[in-house]
Amino acid sequence: MSYTFKIKPLLLLFAGLVVAGICFEACKKDEDTSNMIELLSFGPSPVLRGGELRFIGHNLDKVTSIILANNVEVNTFNSKSPDLLTITVPDATVNGKVTLKTPQGDIVTKTPLTISEPISITSFSPAKARPGTTITIQGTYLNLIKEVIFASKKSVGDTAFVSKSQAKIEVKVPEDAQSGIIVISNGAADPILVESDSVLHVTLPAITQISPTPVKAGNELTIEGTDLDLVKEIVFSGGSKVSSFNSIEPAKILVNVPADAKDGAVKLVVASLLEVVSTQQLEMKVPAISSISPNPAKTGGSVTVTGQDLDLITKVTFGGNKDGQIQGGGTATQITVSVPSNATEDAITFTTAAGKTVTSGAALTLVKPSITSIAPTDVQFNNEITISGNDLDIVAKVKFSGGKEAVPTSASLTELKVNVPVGTTSGTITLVANNGDEVTSVEMLNILASTSATITQMPATAQPGEMINIVGLNLGEVTEVIFPDDISATMFGIKTNELIQVVVPANAKTGMGTLKLITVNGEIIISPPINILGVDPVADPGLVFFDFDNLGLWWGDTGGPENDPALSLDGSNYYRVNKDCNGWTGFFWRNGQNNFPGPAIGTNVGDYVLKFDINVLEPISGGEFAWRLKGSSGDFWYRWKPWESAGPYQTSGWITITVQLTDFYDGANQIADLSTITEDFGVAFNAGASHVNACIDNVRFEHK
Repeated sequence: MSYTFKIKPLLLLFAGLVVAGICFEACKKDEDTSNMIELLSFGPSPVLRGGELRFIGHNLDKVTSIILANNVEVNTFNSKSPDLLTITVPDATVNGKVTLKTPQGDIVTKTPLTISEPISITSFSPAKARPGTTITIQGTYLNLIKEVIFASKKSVGDTAFVSKSQAKIEVKVPEDAQSGIIVISNGAADPILVESDSVLHVTLPAITQISPTPVKAGNELTIEGTDLDLVKEIVFSGGSKVSSFNSIEPAKILVNVPADAKDGAVKLVVASLLEVVSTQQLEMKVPAISSISPNPAKTGGSVTVTGQDLDLITKVTFGGNKDGQIQGGGTATQITVSVPSNATEDAITFTTAAGKTVTSGAALTLVKPSITSIAPTDVQFNNEITISGNDLDIVAKVKFSGGKEAVPTSASLTELKVNVPVGTTSGTITLVANNGDEVTSVEMLNILASTSATITQMPATAQPGEMINIVGLNLGEVTEVIFPDDISATMFGIKTNELIQVVVPANAKTGMGTLKLITVNGEIIISPPINILGVDPVADPGLVFFDFDNLGLWWGDTGGPENDPALSLDGSNYYRVNKDCNGWTGFFWRNGQNNFPGPAIGTNVGDYVLKFDINVLEPISGGEFAWRLKGSSGDFWYRWKPWESAGPYQTSGWITITVQLTDFYDGANQIADLSTITEDFGVAFNAGASHVNACIDNVRFEHK
């Protein structure tokens, strides 16, 4: 093994200068007859320890000794004449000025002598070593070495050397060293670095066998091989990491397999973070299903599953892609699973934490409700009928002839009660189970003419102060109309048996609700739902973050603050956009938590809603209002598009829209902490095209 160390060619340059100096003094010698001892030059500098140092001058044969730096005295000369002295530089010499001792006194050089260190590596052994073992580096002037650097920049300082001398360094291979060349350094600010010509091979573990395979998650796995005691972590396919082993020795590791380990290779990670990957693939066990009972099963009930390794199952999926709940107390041979109320008939899929699946094979059939009788069969609108049968507790709704349907008022295993909706025609009824299964009666309802007040038509929305029409039958019996929250109407228009015109009270509660019609006999008729439009008062001004007065926008693509008395809610500014929008069109934005009240809410997102007041001046036919809350924990969006389900959004005057904060998502992740919203917040039009002519004000959070 050979090693080289490249030295800068300063010595050759200096040697030339020395020769030039000698030649110059030789020309002067014939003229100089003085007895004065003079030093004209010396060199080379730098000089190697053990190399020859020359002094040129006059009467140098009278010099008695030479004192080098570090008080190293030389009184033995290689040659000595009036013009030239030569000495061998001792090993103890260091950088410094040189003193010539003479009968006429000391002569001290004006410039210091510098020493060139001939540091070299001649060999190291062994060529392959385990971390923690000692290697021996041999070379020259190794006593000057302050640092040994292994591959991947793993440094060992001289205080940690096992031993150090001029010819040898003993040092332990760092635990996290990697294979590569060795570098030694003298530790100077501009260090001398000497590299080895060959590579030190740092031992890595090797895998010869993994058993058993297939293996059950949670059970013990045996990994056999060599140098396995170097392993710090085992990474299973799927990303599961284990750093705590049942036992570890050079030839064998015993480790429990994580519950979510997947099929694939096993990786052994050493302290240097290098990975050794097994060629043998680990296979995970899957459960075996023997039976499922009862079959047919009842939605909302449970089934018992028997088989082998059932304790591996973490998820059970029924027909319709509906997940059941594994109940406690299961074993490896038997588990009990609740059947989702909306499951459909299909095979059941069982999934393990490792992501492996097995199906039940045959489809699980489901119990359907049955009808034995209906009473009464002659009935008027709004009156109650009783349906007898079996498994009626899984009925979600009842369909009537005429396209009407109603939710049961009560339901048990054998009996169900439901009110006949207005508009029902004579005919059969159909029970619809939670999972969508339908059962139609043999008996038929006979719808009798109504003799009590009945509502057949009324608007779905209204504003305070607006007159609405309630259409129906026998409305002449109605003496009082009550709006939410128990606000009695005081202003009416036309009142007939078929029509009541009533003005929505100014103090009626806004939002979704129902009306109560009171008849002369004290009967209460409940109306279909109606949305009383209007704005909610600002509950906490400190939670407002856009009001377009003091709290305006920093940027946007269109629109801006406006204050038209005919449109303003309260005489203050609002934001107005009136533009054909196609794709992304920013409305108003700020960022950096500028006047953003999120930190006051923090993680209590479930207790708060987002509210904004809006006045849609022209129908909006598509697209969405994309509300954004972006910060260090994610980029969360809520996409408001109320016109999607009911055609073009109609103009309505100012109303308050309420959005649950828990409806803001970053992909699959729900927003969890408003204090992390440190970047963009605002709204834009997106994902469609429409003319948007609308005013927005008072964007705020509010406690539920």
